[in-house]
Amino acid sequence: MAQFYYYDEESNAPYTEDHNSGKAVSGEQLAKLGVFYRFVEDPEGVEVIAKERKYKNRDTIVLDEKSFPGGKDALNAKLDLFFQEHLHEDEEIRYILDGEGYFDVRDADDKWVRAKVFKGDLLIIPAGIFHRFTLSTTRYIKALRLFRDQPKWEALQRSTAGVEKNQHRKEYLRSISAN
Repeated sequence: MAQFYYYDEESNAPYTEDHNSGKAVSGEQLAKLGVFYRFVEDPEGVEVIAKERKYKNRDTIVLDEKSFPGGKDALNAKLDLFFQEHLHEDEEIRYILDGEGYFDVRDADDKWVRAKVFKGDLLIIPAGIFHRFTLSTTRYIKALRLFRDQPKWEALQRSTAGVEKNQHRKEYLRSISAN
């Protein structure tokens, strides 16, 4: 099952390390950020949630050095890109089929909350939240990605001018201020 904690920003270790500050984050704290988490025993359980939330499309992604097109260097470049702080205009839904990785999200105080996910974890990151992703030191994950419609892959980098005024960002901020 997933582990949730504040990211240790003082550490100089590679971002694929745990960076566990020792300060846990509760399910209630995640919910206040709009992050949905469930441990789901098998893919049939995911189908129930997919139907409830109207996810119609899906695909599977595998990230590892052996199968990634271009090998280790290409995977490292992709991880560097995924680890840049960004937001999406759609929810990001991942069900972990195998392996492990990290999703980091910003809390209301702009601190990083790290979710270390494993097989059976279903994580839904709301549209408009700043986040990032990386593999763990195992350097392997297989995940089911779910989408309401066709996937929108555009990542809006936090460093991009005007991103704070994005409609989805504003809606997200309104939703968490109501908590």
